[in-house]
Amino acid sequence: MIINWFGQSCYKIQGENSVLIIDPSDDSSGVKISKFSADIITTSSGWIDDKLIKKISGPKPFVIKGPGEYEFKNIFIYGIDAVKKDKDNENKERNIIYRIEIDGVKLAHLGNLKETIANGQLEKIEGVDILMIPVGGGNVINSKQATELISQLEPRIVVPMCYDIPGIKSKHKMDGVENFCREIGVCPKERINKFKISKKDLPQQDLQVVILEP
Repeated sequence: MIINWFGQSCYKIQGENSVLIIDPSDDSSGVKISKFSADIITTSSGWIDDKLIKKISGPKPFVIKGPGEYEFKNIFIYGIDAVKKDKDNENKERNIIYRIEIDGVKLAHLGNLKETIANGQLEKIEGVDILMIPVGGGNVINSKQATELISQLEPRIVVPMCYDIPGIKSKHKMDGVENFCREIGVCPKERINKFKISKKDLPQQDLQVVILEP
């Protein structure tokens, strides 16, 4: 399995038999994703821009926009609604967490998580091997909140996302990944443009943090 990051919460995950794109974004966000092909697209916000559809080459992908259980081309996906209601019982901005299993590896993508996760939701993503988690603060959880959540979920590998990088356009001020590295204390010095991992290569004891370059 190969994981590429394009910035913010956008990833490409390439398995042995299928390709998954998570949270593709148009160019206005600063996330640069050129014409692409995919078997599956998931979106944490519950919608996808028509401009992105035009970037897709090849057969039309299976698009997942909401909670539920899905299986397509040997990828298993479980969407979990992670939005709490405010004091007036109105829904806040939507965020869907995805638990994904591909090539025998379990991943969780927390989307644009803005607050703590309820215990019932935590139980649904416990035991994941790889956790993709916002760390930049602003409109998502910050490095301290992310570190606390990581200690609860105990993944084997953490891939931070949604933090400040050159070219990213956001209405909210975000911290760089360095704040998270100081908080978690185990970040590598090297940053890589893709991460290749298989089930047999998953770390068995110590937590591994992977810093990807878009």
